[in-house]
Amino acid sequence: MYLLGFDIGSSSVKASIINGESGECLASAFYPKQEMKITAVQSGWAEQEPEQWWENLKLAVAEIMDRTKVDPANIDSIGISYQMHGLVLVDKNQQVLRPSIIWCDSRATSIGENALKEIGEQLCLENLLNSPGNFTASKLKWVKDNEPELYARIDKIMLPGDYIAMKLSGEVKTTASGLSEGIMWNFKENKVARLLLGHYGFDESFIPEVVPTFSVQGIVTESAAKEMGLAPGIKISYRAGDQPNNALSLNVLNPGEIATTAGTSGVVYGVSDEIKYDPKSRVNTFAHVNHTAEANRLGVLLCINGTGILNSWLNKQIGGGAISYEKMNELAAGVPIGSEGVSILPFGNGAERVLENKNPGSTLAGINFNMHTHAHLFRAAQEGIVFSFKYGMDIMKTIGIDAKVIRAGKANMFLSPIFRETLAGITGATIELYNTDGSVGAARGAGIGSGYYKSAGEAFSNLKKLETIEPNAKAATAYQEAYENWLKQLAKVMRSE
Repeated sequence: MYLLGFDIGSSSVKASIINGESGECLASAFYPKQEMKITAVQSGWAEQEPEQWWENLKLAVAEIMDRTKVDPANIDSIGISYQMHGLVLVDKNQQVLRPSIIWCDSRATSIGENALKEIGEQLCLENLLNSPGNFTASKLKWVKDNEPELYARIDKIMLPGDYIAMKLSGEVKTTASGLSEGIMWNFKENKVARLLLGHYGFDESFIPEVVPTFSVQGIVTESAAKEMGLAPGIKISYRAGDQPNNALSLNVLNPGEIATTAGTSGVVYGVSDEIKYDPKSRVNTFAHVNHTAEANRLGVLLCINGTGILNSWLNKQIGGGAISYEKMNELAAGVPIGSEGVSILPFGNGAERVLENKNPGSTLAGINFNMHTHAHLFRAAQEGIVFSFKYGMDIMKTIGIDAKVIRAGKANMFLSPIFRETLAGITGATIELYNTDGSVGAARGAGIGSGYYKSAGEAFSNLKKLETIEPNAKAATAYQEAYENWLKQLAKVMRSE
């Protein structure tokens, strides 16, 4: 039997098909080949048409089915990973009422800040584990305040993955993990957060039926099967936000385990069994994919907006993109740890939650025109990205997440030896790299949810580790000195904010 995994991103939509028995990925495809359109009607806004996710998903599925020639009748189940924090609104006929307000839209920031003050910080954090912030519930409040006629037509609210599941099955459902990422789950009561819904004046009927993350949540309808080129009756048995799903794809399910990604932005995601929160909401706590009322599994998420985007910006600015990333890494390797005094703060991609939603911009410091070259900039950029991770991971330690082993897919910034060695060196953690991604992880999740696999252990029994990077004890002092120099630059910038 075969398993399908979908990853609904804001840049592209990816589909993968795996052989359930061997775990081998037979084919993957993504669409569009250029980045999906994000509409910004005003500065700070970001919207996408949910229908474009569906249309691109159809193209991705068609490609992998054509390449593999798999009989659709032999597909057991489908798993869905999706961009977190988005808002999709539908009426009673399951018709989308407006474009989705997606994760990087910041219009509701002040709404969430005001709600935190009005509800009371302690009450809010003890129950929701986060400030309402700029998350999904606050985005819905913006719609209520600014588009009342449209708001009156809402039947259900959804996250992006819930929308795709609805298109496949005709049923509107969600999960506790998904609701928690929208700050709509009460961890003390283990149910929908009436505390926040009541404050915002939302009708609780807006919330879809809540189903377990791993469960048969619906089946593919005949009409959806025809559109997708699949067979009716395939089980939809897993859905999760992209970061919890990335952790799942790396078999990060238990307390103390850590997953990380470093693409355009970067995330460190640690699992805890303790219901704790950061009082300043610099890191956020959500229900992990295997969280239950009986066994706490909380995902503590650190997000750094400016990671790989800094590396790509340098690539474009120095040599007009003619220098390959491999060459950049080679040049950076010729510069000693600490970049001979050059320090870069990578915070140039919007307000950073880890900096209490401040937006200081990126800073380059310590340049000496007589000794420093572009190679120093290449190394300082990668070190600066890692140091921003270290800064956030120290906050994570205060709520019980202490990284000893960090797992990641071998992609994006983790292709760089400098990046990997610096992360291991400054954190003291062992780095493990795997050949997996979100859509493959979602396919494995589908197999767990449908019962094809008897356990997560069985689902990941053939997950292959590609490489292990141990911290270099001899270089520990050099990394620490470089980090302390970076911290001094950060302190200077933050004092001026």
